[in-house]
Amino acid sequence: MTLAATAVTAATAVTATPATTTAPSGFLSPTGVEIAFLLVGLATLGAALVTVTTKQLVHAALWLVVALGGLAVEYLLLTAEFIAWVQVLIYVGSVVVLLLFGLMLTKAPIGRSPDADSGNRWAAIGVTVAAAGALVWVVVDAFRTTWIDLDGPARGSTEVTGSFLFRHWVLPFEALSVLLLAALVGAVVLSRKSGKEQS
Repeated sequence: MTLAATAVTAATAVTATPATTTAPSGFLSPTGVEIAFLLVGLATLGAALVTVTTKQLVHAALWLVVALGGLAVEYLLLTAEFIAWVQVLIYVGSVVVLLLFGLMLTKAPIGRSPDADSGNRWAAIGVTVAAAGALVWVVVDAFRTTWIDLDGPARGSTEVTGSFLFRHWVLPFEALSVLLLAALVGAVVLSRKSGKEQS
């Protein structure tokens, strides 16, 4: 009886071993999701660079839509669907639309504007590189040994993420809404003043 049980256990272990061993993924053997993440990230970076370097304000706003949409795609690839749709609804659907309304109400120049370049380009590049380096270092140091299993089940459901955000981060959401409202009211006031000055 003992020999039979030992034989069955050994046979089960031998047959189960190939099924549980999977090829480790890393930087030298990326998966399709990782390749898509890298390509979308490069496209998003390019759109962000065009956003801050163009001298046409409307084009900058439209390229900002591309950059924020790329971030939403990155969130989808990381299986964070709720954050992706929040990105689309709040940033692409609200912030950029508010920015375009502000440009229209303040009668900003549509074509190339020499005032869009402050002349502090090298200082801005230095601050940008330093901030990006610090951010990358902090993120890499914080998540050095953390890996996300993109093929497995999602870690946090939409219900859990939404309840956490709106339970602990309600004040920043409300502050953001007040800030957007103040920006819209300011654009209306500036447009009315310019209209009175012209008359």
